[in-house]
Amino acid sequence: MERDLDGLQGAWNIVSLEMDGQKMPGGGARIEVRGNRFTTIAMGAAYAGAVAVHETTAPKSFELHFEEGPEKGNTSFGIYELDGDRWKICLTTRGSERPREFAAPPGTGIALETLRRGTAAADAPAASDAPVGDPAAELAGVWRALSLVRDGQALPESMLKYGKRTATVTEVTVQFGPQVALQARYAVDRSRTPMTMDYVLADGQTQHGIWALEGGRLTTCFGAPGQPRPGEFAGAPGDGRTLAVWVPAGK
Repeated sequence: MERDLDGLQGAWNIVSLEMDGQKMPGGGARIEVRGNRFTTIAMGAAYAGAVAVHETTAPKSFELHFEEGPEKGNTSFGIYELDGDRWKICLTTRGSERPREFAAPPGTGIALETLRRGTAAADAPAASDAPVGDPAAELAGVWRALSLVRDGQALPESMLKYGKRTATVTEVTVQFGPQVALQARYAVDRSRTPMTMDYVLADGQTQHGIWALEGGRLTTCFGAPGQPRPGEFAGAPGDGRTLAVWVPAGK
């Protein structure tokens, strides 16, 4: 009989993500399991360590023991369901009280996510659909979240304070504590008004957005994967847009 840890081997794409009662983008973020080791597939700070699975508990439970990256020495406690190529997890992003049900109420710091089996990074084919546009040296660095609104709902301060955007001139990762919400390659077009930015997510999906950099603040507004590009920096309930404001870390 196959153990659950055996069934978790390989790469998993996050297809839905909810944190602190708010739906999050979740685009392009992945977890890879090799033996009893896990790695978050993203550029920027590396998150890796050991995974322990307890399939005899009710509900089934697990821990992620972080051994690399800013969360080194910390542990996330979670519960899970595994059904073939679908892996549902609910885990802490802070604190040590394990979730008791598959829910992420506001103020708890709990993340609820559904993952689908994907392709391991080492086995993935070379990406041929790079985003069209220019690199953005002015956006490289680490940024902290000042505000984030998705589907017309603002992310609460309890989670916002953990938000971080780490970028090179062509790649970007958005994290909330150890939880990677988005990982993508990106390119910009400064000739358009407003200026545009396109993501190609790790799972191959595309996202179209606009951006502005004024007074040291970076404002972005993106449609959901595969949806039209927003025409303004605004969002409304149910539109799937993510509107965010970032400032350089340390300011």
